[in-house]
Amino acid sequence: MDELYPEIEPYDHGMLEVGDGNQVYWETCGNPAGTPAVFLHGGPGGGCSPRHRRMFDPDRYRLVLFDQRGCGRSTPDAALPETDLTANTTEHLLADIELLRAHLGIDRWVVCGGSWGSTLALAYAQAHIDRISALIVAGVFTARASELHWSYGGGSAFLFPQAWQRFRDGAPPGTADGDLIEAYHRLLSDPDPQVRERAAVAWCEWEAATVSLRPRDGLLEELTDPEFAFGFARLVTHYFRNAAWLPEGALLRQADALAEVPGAIVQGRWDFQTPPLTAWELHLVWPRAEFTMVEDAGHSAEEPAVAKAMIEATDRFA
Repeated sequence: MDELYPEIEPYDHGMLEVGDGNQVYWETCGNPAGTPAVFLHGGPGGGCSPRHRRMFDPDRYRLVLFDQRGCGRSTPDAALPETDLTANTTEHLLADIELLRAHLGIDRWVVCGGSWGSTLALAYAQAHIDRISALIVAGVFTARASELHWSYGGGSAFLFPQAWQRFRDGAPPGTADGDLIEAYHRLLSDPDPQVRERAAVAWCEWEAATVSLRPRDGLLEELTDPEFAFGFARLVTHYFRNAAWLPEGALLRQADALAEVPGAIVQGRWDFQTPPLTAWELHLVWPRAEFTMVEDAGHSAEEPAVAKAMIEATDRFA
C-alpha cells in the first residue's frame, strides 16, 4: 500500500521477563536515535505484526513493538489450554509497558494504540502521564458496558443479522444476548478440544464480519485459523467478561488528566466494532487532541484511509 512506509526489519529484539512466569517479546525498529514510540496492538491477543512497523517514519522514530502477555511470540501462549491467565490483566499489561520502557532506557515516548490498543494506551497514559510525549489512539474503545453490548450483546445485530445469528448459534441454546461473552468463555474452557475449536472459530467469524467496512481477501481465513483463533478468543473473552478490570466509564471520566498532552484521535465513520460516539466523547474531554473522522472507513487499520490518517498523526509527533 502506498500509504505505508517501506517494509523494515527490527534492529534489536528480545524476550523480557515480566514476572508470573511470563516472557514478553519485544522489538525495536527504525532509527536508534529517533523519537521513541511504542505501538500497542489490538485484541486483546492480536499480537504485533510487520505491518505495524510501517505506520511510523523509520528515519525519525525509534519504534518499540511488543506482543502482550499470552499472544504472538510471548510465552506462555494463551493458545495452550493449560496456560493460566490469572496474571494476565490490564494491570499486568500496564506494568509490562513500564518495565519495557525502563529496560530500553526510554524516558518519555509517543504512545500509539488502536482498538483494544487504544484502551491500553489511554489507561497507560492516565497512570503514567509523565512518560507520555504524545498520545495517538484509533478505533477508540473504553470497555464500557454499552460498548461491550454493541459488539457482543446484540447492538450490531441490527447491521449484521446473518452473522449475528451464526454467532448466537455458536453458544448453547437459550443463552441470552447479554450472556454471550460468558457463554463463549465457558466453551473455550471446555475439556473437549473440538468444543473449544468450534467456539474459537465461531467467535472469530463474528470478529471478521464486523472489523472492516468492506470484505478483505484472506481476512476470514487468517482470523479463523485454529492456531490463532483459540488464543485470541480465549484472551478476548477473559478480558471482556471482566470489563478489562476497569471501573465503568473510568477512562473517559479521568481523561481530563490528558489536558496538556498533545495527541490525535482517529476514527472510522463506519466502525462497526467501536462506533464513533466513544471517540467523540473522548475528544470532548480531551479537546487538545486533533480529531479525525475518516470517511468511507471502518474499524481496521488495514483499511487504506485509516492507515493514512494514522500515519499523518505519527508524522506530526515524530
